[in-house]
Amino acid sequence: MKIQSIYLIIIAFFICNGCSSPQESNDNTPNIVFILADDLGWADLPVYGNKFNEAPNITKLAEEGMKFDNAYAACPVCSPTRASIQSGQYPARVGVTDFITGHWRPYEKVIVPKNRTQYLPLENITFAEKLKEAGYATGYFGKWHLGWGEYIPTNQGYDEQVVYNGGGFFGYGPRMNPPKEFPEEKVLSEALTDLSISFIERNKDKPFMLFLAHYDVHVQLDAQQELIDKYLSKEKVSGYPSNAVYAAMIEHVDNSVGRIEAKLEELGLAKNTVVIFFSDNGGLVSRFDKVPLHAKSKLHIYEGDTMQYIASSNTPLRAEKGTVYEGGIREPFIVKWPGKVANGSLNHSVVTSVDFYPTFLELAGVAPDPNQKLDGGSLVDIITKGQEKYDRPVFWHYPVYHHDVPASVIRKGDYKLIENLVDGSLELYDLVNDIGETQNLAESMQDKSSELHGLLKAWQKDVKAKFPVQNPDFNPEKRYEWGRHPDRN
Repeated sequence: MKIQSIYLIIIAFFICNGCSSPQESNDNTPNIVFILADDLGWADLPVYGNKFNEAPNITKLAEEGMKFDNAYAACPVCSPTRASIQSGQYPARVGVTDFITGHWRPYEKVIVPKNRTQYLPLENITFAEKLKEAGYATGYFGKWHLGWGEYIPTNQGYDEQVVYNGGGFFGYGPRMNPPKEFPEEKVLSEALTDLSISFIERNKDKPFMLFLAHYDVHVQLDAQQELIDKYLSKEKVSGYPSNAVYAAMIEHVDNSVGRIEAKLEELGLAKNTVVIFFSDNGGLVSRFDKVPLHAKSKLHIYEGDTMQYIASSNTPLRAEKGTVYEGGIREPFIVKWPGKVANGSLNHSVVTSVDFYPTFLELAGVAPDPNQKLDGGSLVDIITKGQEKYDRPVFWHYPVYHHDVPASVIRKGDYKLIENLVDGSLELYDLVNDIGETQNLAESMQDKSSELHGLLKAWQKDVKAKFPVQNPDFNPEKRYEWGRHPDRN
């Protein structure tokens, strides 16, 4: 009888193990799902206080994970931030400090530096390369914007890719790399989510890293008419533009988050998967070139209305994408890891997109390459132990014209210093008491300004930052004209 009991126990053990997910017991190498929105502002989501847009799945993600209120993109435009995530380096160190190819004002006071390369250099070791070496399956789907030709994701550590260079949210299949077939009526966010879910299903038996990079909510704004109508009929919120097309695109992203979460649950992978939601820069208020924001097929929606030119608002933050004020760089950041990250937690740590690289490596138990400088720090103890790192200095270098003038920035603790790279003037803000950056304290707090400026200058030297130079063709009457970037074919 004793022998029979032992046999029954052994059989039961194997049956239970056979019923569980193949990854369920492997907590040392969690899957990583990174979902990146495009141009989504800190103030656009209900979980950050928005009263018009709807994003129940992202709200649920925060309720089941950790939300950050001092998270930043390393640049106020896309390509440099994306380079910082892939490389773990500040954009100034990588040499990509503007979107690829870049903005250009030929008659301004200064000539701005061009990107050192119009791609992420292959010699720059991405986190995907390190994870792939460690046995992770790696997939990239969506917006890349870090170079074409030989500089695509599959040459940067990703086992597979489907990337799209933009040009509309419908009928995109033939323009994908590699080309894909999708129904004409399927919106881009759904297609990218389909591809991502297929990747998860095919790699469910081993650790995987999924990078899902949406185009929503980037201009030109577009969505299904039925979804737009939903928000057109919704009561507007005072103080917020309540753009129906923009709101529909936020719902696109939210639906994607919900579908990814549901698939992880269905496959029994949720417990062993770290899900991260982030955005590449601050929200866009209006285009720098002052053209309507909507796709041609949707121009009729706000015909004759100023809403044709307004996407969103970052209030209470100042300014927008393309500036180094908070509206251009502060981001929504949410992370979920069941059993590891406290449900519904809020973290005040000052973090930036260069931190994802070392975080991913620590999660995977992978050592960084000794020959590649990393500017970020791992967030693992922050997300799993609730630690807070608030006083670390973080930096920005955006030496180009966009929605504002070229500038460099440091934030350390409560204070943020902005250096104007055209006239050398300084701005100092107390972000705790003045999140809207309305009161410049540079003159009244000269010691703090000098302290932060010294740290900023030392950092600029360390990363070999490039600076604007005087323009011999400066023309005050034509200074605001936009020209074709010299590197653009």
